[in-house]
Amino acid sequence: MLKCDFGNLADEIRRLEAAGADVVHWDVMDAHFVPNLSYGALVIERLRGVTSLPFDAHLMVSDPAKYLSDYLRAGCDWITVHIEAVPNPSEILQEIRQAGRRAGLALNPGTPVSAVAPYFEFCDLVLVMSVEPGFGGQSFIPSAIAKVAELRRQAGEQLVISIDGGIAADTIAAPFAAGADIFVAGSSIFNCPDYGAAVRELQAAATQSDSPAS
Repeated sequence: MLKCDFGNLADEIRRLEAAGADVVHWDVMDAHFVPNLSYGALVIERLRGVTSLPFDAHLMVSDPAKYLSDYLRAGCDWITVHIEAVPNPSEILQEIRQAGRRAGLALNPGTPVSAVAPYFEFCDLVLVMSVEPGFGGQSFIPSAIAKVAELRRQAGEQLVISIDGGIAADTIAAPFAAGADIFVAGSSIFNCPDYGAAVRELQAAATQSDSPAS
């Protein structure tokens, strides 16, 4: 939801749902952990009633534990924190799970898989950043493909693997083949007048994938 029309968020969510998107991915930025500022829990909470689609809160913030209760209260179904912000994330991941939500752990392009591997047992999802976090519209970083493959090799089917950044018709096939389950798409959907056509193009490009585009 970083590249959408912020002035018409409710309508954008309805269009995405009608287009066949499976998840609404919220890029929460604090202008500290990343050099940009987006929306917060209050905005997400106000939009929870617009759709029954899962809300995936990607907390690109320096102190996610401080705000975790806000995003739980906002109705987020999945909450993902960064290993770079929380080097020992087992406690916050367990807190997310104890609240009945899915716990996610994200890693930036420069962070190796070994940084998150000790915490597989505490999370449901690992998010591979295929751009530097902070801004939409960036080009896909190919080294993310190897990370997806390594995660799948180490975790087996234990984890859902998500990939975020530069996902488009010409980049989605390789991470799909490497084992990614969820593809976070921004510009490739919001820059298209027909969101449904954009979602279908991504699904077709991923070799007729059954995996969700969000």
